[in-house]
Parts: sequence; C-alpha cells; structure tokens
Amino acid sequence: MNTSTANTPAQIRIFDTTLRDGEQSPGCSMSPQQKLVMARGLADLGVDVIETGFPASSQSDREAHALIARELHATTLAVLSRCLPADIETSLRMLGTTARPRLHLFLSTSPLHREHKLRMSREQVLESVRTHVAMARRHIDDIEFSAEDATRTEEDFLHEVIAAAIAAGATTINLPDTVGFTTPEEIRGMFARAIAQVPGAGKVTFSAHCHNDLGLAVANSLAAVEGGARQVEGSINGIGERAGNCAIEEIVMALKVRNAFYNLDTRIDTRRIVPTSQRLSRLVGMPVQRNKAIVGANAFAHESGIHQHGMLRHRGTYEIMQPQDVGWPSSQMVLGRHSGRAAVEARLRALGYWLEEDELKLVFEQFKALCEKQRVVGDADLQALMQDAPASEGYRLASMTISDVGSRANALVELSDPDGNRVAETAQGNGPVDALFGALAAATGVQLQLESYQVHSVGIGADARGEASLSVRCDGIDYEGTGTSKDIIEASALAWLDVANRLLRQRRVEKREMAVA
Repeated sequence: MNTSTANTPAQIRIFDTTLRDGEQSPGCSMSPQQKLVMARGLADLGVDVIETGFPASSQSDREAHALIARELHATTLAVLSRCLPADIETSLRMLGTTARPRLHLFLSTSPLHREHKLRMSREQVLESVRTHVAMARRHIDDIEFSAEDATRTEEDFLHEVIAAAIAAGATTINLPDTVGFTTPEEIRGMFARAIAQVPGAGKVTFSAHCHNDLGLAVANSLAAVEGGARQVEGSINGIGERAGNCAIEEIVMALKVRNAFYNLDTRIDTRRIVPTSQRLSRLVGMPVQRNKAIVGANAFAHESGIHQHGMLRHRGTYEIMQPQDVGWPSSQMVLGRHSGRAAVEARLRALGYWLEEDELKLVFEQFKALCEKQRVVGDADLQALMQDAPASEGYRLASMTISDVGSRANALVELSDPDGNRVAETAQGNGPVDALFGALAAATGVQLQLESYQVHSVGIGADARGEASLSVRCDGIDYEGTGTSKDIIEASALAWLDVANRLLRQRRVEKREMAVA
C-alpha cells in the first residue's frame, strides 16, 4: 500500500446555495448583476458547485444564470427544478450553454409533505422520481436528486426513493434536513444506513443539506460527513430560509482545524473566506453579527484582561486558528473596560511608549476612567493620554433640529468645537439620519463613508435608552462608533462624533509627531 496516498485526506465537495436558498432569506434577494458579482467571489473561493437559482420561478433567476454561465467555465453550475416536465424543460434550456451543468431535482418524501403539500401516495412519489430523473438524464449527465424533508421520512420508504433515483440515473443523492429537525446522532445513522443498504449507493455521491432552525446545521452536516456524505451544501454567512443554512465558512474551517480527527479536506481557499463574507454582506445589506464564528468582527478579538494576558504569552492559549488563514489581517487586542494593565502596557509599547511602574499606574487609571465614557479605547485615545490631552476633547453636540422639507429631511446641528467655539451647519438628506450625518460632516470637516448603521434599545421601561452603532470608512480604514441617548437621533449623532473625534485626535497626534521629526 502507498502510505502517502492512504494518508491523503478524502475530499468533501462544497455545494454553495447562497444564490438560491440563501437568497430566499427575507431581505436578501439579489439582482442578476449582483448574483454575477457574488458568483465570481464563490468561484475564487473554490466552491465545487454553485447553485445559481430556480429558473422556473422567475425571469430574474434565468437572467442571472445566463450571465454567470457566460463567465464561469471551471465551476459546476447547478439549477433547481421541481419534478415537473415544464420545470425540467426550462432548466435544461438554461443549462444548454453551461460549460459544467448540473440539474438539481427535488421532491418531498416525508408523510407530512406527501399528505398536505403534494397530496400524493408513496407509489405516486416513487413513480414521479423514476419518471422525472430518467427524463432529465436523457439530456444531461450530472443529476442531483433531493428527497425534501428526508430526516422526517420513514427510513424504509426513503431507501426506496434513493434506489429509484439511482436506478433512473441520479449521480448525487441529497438527504436534506429541510426544517432543521434532526440531531447529529440521527443524521449520522441515516446516512450510514442508506449508504450501506441501498442498492447502487456506492456509485453515487451522498450530500447533506442542513437547516439551522435548532442551531445544529453545522453539527448535523459534520455528523452526516461522519456517516459517509461527501458533499455538503450551505451558504456564505449561513443565510437562507428561516434561521438559515449550514454556514460554508464554519463547515470548511471545522474540517480544516480538526483535520487530524476527520482526515477530510475541501478545495476552499480559506484565505478568501472573510472577503467573500464581506462581499455578500455588502450586496444584500445584511451585516454579520459581531460574534459570528470565523467571519464576525469579534471572532479574533480579545478584550478580557485574562484572555489578553494569555494571548500576550502565547497565541494558542485562546485562538485555535490563525486569523490570516481565513482572511483577517490579524488578531485584535480590543482595549475596553475588561482589559487589564498587561494589555494596555503592551499596546503602549507597540506605540513606542515605555513607562515606569508609577507612570503606568497613572495612565491605567486614566484609561479606566475613559472606558466609562466609551466602549473601545483606540490607539489615538492612548496617544492622547500620553500627550496630556484629554481623550474626550473634541466636538460636542450642543443642539440639533430635524425637519421635513418636501420628500427630503433637513438637519441643523450646533456643535462646540475643541476650542469651545460654536459651529452650526445644515444639510439635507434622504432621511433624518442621512441629513444629520451630512450636517455633522459639514460642521467638523470630517468625511465618513457609512458602511452599516444600527439602533437598538438598552435597558427596559422608563430607563430604556437608544444605542446607535455605526461602521464607517475613512481613508481606506474601518472605524466603529457608538452613542447612547434617550433620543435615537441624538444617539446617532453621538456615535458619528465618537468616530470623528477619534480621527481628529489621531490627526493632531500625527501632526505633532511630524513637527517634532
């Protein structure tokens, strides 16, 4: 036996359905051109199959597939089709000019779906599978068949359906957990028994498509792989119907980080995971939650003093993968109220400040006081502390007025500048927040490109406050700001000024350093 070949990890095929199942997530629909942009990113990422849409459902999906097929020739492109002759004919027409086409047929198999959705008997379902898979196979070689709601289907009948699909010419068998109902132990056994018992199972690839209704999509997909599945279906950022799908970035990194356990691999260029995630977020306007695994802004960020101390000693104490491996530039030592002296001292040294014990004690006290006013303390804030300048100096909101002007909003803001002078400016915008930010930009001279903006409640009842959070770009660098107030518009202004003041302090420090040099 060739030892090196025997130890080579088996490959898991990644089937990406961001453009089909993912797009079905409320608020995530994409135009044909947006789908093309996303498909380019998926191809660069290295997914094996891109499901471009459901041609029979809309003209937009047909246009999107045509655009993608003209450009992408090395990646398999799949389209979804019901087991209906009209659907199949439409899909085959779309696949006619595709370099590497796949037709993805599906039919429900569970008793609940058979009775209430299809109104079909077991034999009628079996006959439909035989007829429509065979019909498609006469025109195309790569056929995937999905037994919708497989995890709630009687196992003996599921085996009959799989056998019928294989006999009719299916090359991939997908057993979806359509409603996110199963558990890892159940789905592992379902795949293992189907592969061992169904005639012809050894000639096809088995696939897992798990939804996240109970938060188990990735765990169930991994269990399916343990049971013998060699294709996993999912979406970037886990978007999809209801609670979403198996997140591609999570399943890929689980297999990579735990390779010694699974001895399985994918073709994914993991360094492109974060850029691909961010591309999708920009296209559909759905921000990724900060604590999302792999691609969330906090995935490699550390604020706790205990964790920061461990990270300073050895990165492996609190990180199981390199941030660069998934596309982040580095880990982040976030300085905030939970940070300890060791982290503050390490950051000051990185900025070129070496302090004696009594000096460090004084600066750390000032740092803690600043943390009571703002959630995150950046490099500019630390430099301001070291320059004996109050970190809170900058523009302050004195008053603001928001009014409607026809179909647009008008904002008047009055600020107190760093020298105590009053500055007033007005601006119009498409809404109150747009107008407000325009007026603040005019008053401060700081131009910020808004990336995301969110408002939520902090506290309950009479003590509830609105907290505004925004992400912006300035000179190619990302910044985040927060503001809290009883009034959400005022909170939005404070969040904007939070960023602007930090930028202005940073510029003053850089100007002083240049003057000294």
